[in-house]
Amino acid sequence: MANSKGHKALDLTSAGRDAPGVRFIDLFAGIGGIRLGFERAAAAVGLSTDCVFSSEWDRFSQVTYRENFGEEPAGDITQVEADSIPKHDVLLAGFPCQPFSIAGVSKKNALGRPHGFKCKEQGNLFFEIARILEDRGPPAFMLENVKHLRRHDGGRTYQVIMDTLTEELGYTVKDMVYDAREVVPQHRERIFIIGFLDPVLASRFRFPDLHGPQPTLGSIMDEDVEAKYTLTSHLWNYLKAYKAKHQSSGNGFGYGLFGPDDVARTLSARYYKDGSEILIRRRGRNPRRLTPRECARLMGFPDSFRIVVSDTQAYRQFGNSVVVPVVEHVATALLQTLAEANLAAPVAVAAT
Repeated sequence: MANSKGHKALDLTSAGRDAPGVRFIDLFAGIGGIRLGFERAAAAVGLSTDCVFSSEWDRFSQVTYRENFGEEPAGDITQVEADSIPKHDVLLAGFPCQPFSIAGVSKKNALGRPHGFKCKEQGNLFFEIARILEDRGPPAFMLENVKHLRRHDGGRTYQVIMDTLTEELGYTVKDMVYDAREVVPQHRERIFIIGFLDPVLASRFRFPDLHGPQPTLGSIMDEDVEAKYTLTSHLWNYLKAYKAKHQSSGNGFGYGLFGPDDVARTLSARYYKDGSEILIRRRGRNPRRLTPRECARLMGFPDSFRIVVSDTQAYRQFGNSVVVPVVEHVATALLQTLAEANLAAPVAVAAT
């Protein structure tokens, strides 16, 4: 799978653009959280962007993506020929993480199902990224996944990923785990994997320090919330009994109660089930779930981001998404490296 494509210098000053521009693709796009952070970063460093291809298989996520970005993502990436994807400067991908996450592995083990690369539906989708990198040869990529990816299967899964990217495809790769707690009121650890075809360019790249305002939940909470988000007494009693049962067994499964001065645990894609991970305490009343808009804010999405699906789908979408400001910080460092290299030295990029 060696990358032996012809290359030419990357030109970020393409004719016909109002500002130096960068072409990118958005794989496993979800609702566009990585794209949103990447485009914000580009604007911050004075680059225009051109998303030349996007893909997302979930039809409800496609609806949200189309509403916010004005385009319909391609569906199943396994059915897309690599040479039909336009040449691009940066590949972005938040490839499915459930087979690699602690929660995902635990659930699949309990059900006797395979996980990691053995999970045919999701775990092997990394190789779709590798397929496109090999054929299109972009000068840089940015991947995002769960922190547990490093430790999955005793580190063997991650070693396969690293060997594929470096030994087979010729990229120089760096990685970093961030806790989004610096920029949103949520503990959410995710790994970012950055790769460059040019090793000199890779040597110039530095992951940014993630120092932010460390907000608390009060910064994302609405004062007036519809009654439907308050737990019924039946559900609240069930959740209390469920937590007590697991506490007696010595584990920490169950709800967490939070107030405006707190920082939440990780928002799960299963929040739509009962909201049991993050509940807002209320004096004299049953606790409540976060609203979909509050979940959007918890993930760093602006209030201008349109939510056009049901609450159930919105909870799943935001729980599966990325923290936008973290992406923005990392993408800014990547794009600054590309922009500076464009002024100082040629950058390897696949010929158009």
